Amino acid sequence: MRNIAKEVGELIRSQRKARGISQEALAAKSKIDRSYMGRIERGEVNVTLKALWDIAASLDISTKILIPD
Repeated sequence: MRNIAKEVGELIRSQRKARGISQEALAAKSKIDRSYMGRIERGEVNVTLKALWDIAASLDISTKILIPD
């Protein structure tokens, strides 16, 4: 069974790292608590649509990039 939360978290982490942004900086820019951002990236929580939207906007990418196939 797929772990979608983990897949989304991995996509967020890879996009963040590709842009050279720290987890703390992305959390601040997205107006998300840093610890929550860490839990999102580790796939420990199901990210809300609003948080996903805010993260994508902060990375200047489409939300489609953060949703696994």
